[in-house]
Amino acid sequence: MMPGKFYLIKTVFLGLMVAVAYLMACNINNDKKNSLTITPAFYHWKTTFNPTGFEKNVLQQNKVEHLYLRFFDVSWDDTYQQPTPIAQLRFGDTSLKENRLQIIPTVFITNECIRNIKPEQCKLLAHNIVKLISSISASNGIDSIKEVQMDCDWTASTKEKYFSLLTELQKIDTVHLYSATIRLFQIKYAAEAGVPPVKKGLLMCYNMGNLKSMATQNSILDVGEVKKYISALNKYSLPLDIALPLFQWYVLFRQGAYAGLVQNISAKEFQSFSKPISSNRIEIIADTVFKNTTFKKGDMLRLEECSFHNIMKTADVLKQKLKNENRRLVLYHLDSITLNKYSTHEIKSVFSSLH
Repeated sequence: MMPGKFYLIKTVFLGLMVAVAYLMACNINNDKKNSLTITPAFYHWKTTFNPTGFEKNVLQQNKVEHLYLRFFDVSWDDTYQQPTPIAQLRFGDTSLKENRLQIIPTVFITNECIRNIKPEQCKLLAHNIVKLISSISASNGIDSIKEVQMDCDWTASTKEKYFSLLTELQKIDTVHLYSATIRLFQIKYAAEAGVPPVKKGLLMCYNMGNLKSMATQNSILDVGEVKKYISALNKYSLPLDIALPLFQWYVLFRQGAYAGLVQNISAKEFQSFSKPISSNRIEIIADTVFKNTTFKKGDMLRLEECSFHNIMKTADVLKQKLKNENRRLVLYHLDSITLNKYSTHEIKSVFSSLH
């Protein structure tokens, strides 16, 4: 055989071997992704738990067995200079066992509370949190709790006291797994913000923009903003569940300054006392009091919502950066008004979006 022909055959053979190896590697990676278990879950963030028939049907249709139920908030009481529980959950429906829901008590702690608390108060606060969770659970027939979630928008300046609280909670309560919510900036700036001392985190992929700036287009969900924060997502040291948003609100501006959030008023209801000024902004044209909210002539409102398209794009961006591990996908939140904006197919598609 001529040397040139032998070299050509050898080159082709090696090329084929490289191609086969590449295809096998792709198949292995695809098999890993396809074998992942993504478990559907919901947040419930109201002060009364009394799910409608529609909400129960959504849980059943999507085989949801995990519900993150906000039990109470912990705020700072300036008068008594101590943490205090507020907005404790009331139960209008206690048929949780019949629905086979695994309840995950969730406690929101304001960053102001963590900033003001003294280090020596962390142990007492941990005891009080465990005691109140136990009391609420026992009073409403909630048993077999496996996980408790702590939710706090901590910063580099408050991490030491917050992490101390998390450690105390797990010393006192050795029965339950403790998880913590993680914001996108806490992923990007993990070195400064620190990683909470818990077994796992839940990455909240919403409320990422500057809510109070008039220049912001959508502070709830912006795919471009997500991309800025997740370059090191696959290096984060905690296993991560994921939360995606379904909600919407209006951001109110008065004389160019942020003046609050407006919820549960539809675009149709605004029509009689406003005019559109862009695709997602309206201007109030007369002083009005509507649904216990006062509006002034000249007020501007920015509609922020989560379209199905943007939710799916966000999930696709996350999927490319997440580690290959089983996780929950949690939607925020269980509410008929919110859920009615999406079709049954769209909700199912969102729950399948991280596969």
